[in-house]
Amino acid sequence: MDDLDHQLIAALRQNARASLSELSKRLGVSRGTVQNRLTRLIESQTILGFTVRLKSGAERNRIRAIMMIEVSGKNTRRVVHALRGLPQIHALHSTNGAFDLVAEIEVADLAEFDDVLSRVRQIEGIERSETSLLLAPA
Repeated sequence: MDDLDHQLIAALRQNARASLSELSKRLGVSRGTVQNRLTRLIESQTILGFTVRLKSGAERNRIRAIMMIEVSGKNTRRVVHALRGLPQIHALHSTNGAFDLVAEIEVADLAEFDDVLSRVRQIEGIERSETSLLLAPA
């Protein structure tokens, strides 16, 4: 990736719905160049997809939490695979320290939250976890 690829990605992060013409004007290159770069970034799986970003608080009734997960032995791949299969886990990160993984959870209600916690606890290879609900933005 060169500087133009980084600029294209930055522009898409600000507005993933920008047209090729808008992107070409912003980057100072032809529409064809933007199309070729975008196609290459998608085909190389540098760009895995496009998503919607919501304004903070747009989904006020959603329950969000951070779960810290300790994995036993060499089970990290198995645990990551199982966690990625849960649609309520919106992001998964490896980390250092006492825990091995950090999962971002988002659910509609407390019953679904309880269900997710139960399902995570049943995953073979998870030694322990600690979950914190996200309350109001600071």
